[in-house]
Amino acid sequence: EVQLVESGGGSVQAGGSLRLSCTASEFPLDDADMGWYRQALGSECELVAIINADGSTAYADSVKGRFTISVDKALNVVYLQMDSLKPEDAAVYYCAADPDWGNKICHTGSIYWGQGTQVTVSS
Repeated sequence: EVQLVESGGGSVQAGGSLRLSCTASEFPLDDADMGWYRQALGSECELVAIINADGSTAYADSVKGRFTISVDKALNVVYLQMDSLKPEDAAVYYCAADPDWGNKICHTGSIYWGQGTQVTVSS
């Protein structure tokens, strides 16, 4: 059974950093396009970062220059390094396969989603 399991969320002060991990089981990341979405309470689902199978990356304007997505194919883990966090970054963060910039509803479109990890940023 394919599983994506996120970890690393927590509470930080504005300006702080967190690193999220997404561990994939029964789903090799060697040829996978992966993404990190987030959804704050009362807001749309937002794709914030993708990493393609060829290693290319792309980011939403809201996180560009502050977040970094990477993959460790040996460990089968996707990371999201989040620096200079702002209160508006607070959300539940999900990793998903086959990310789509046009997808505004979490847990749709992409075949595989994790259960999410909460990030809280205090001002």
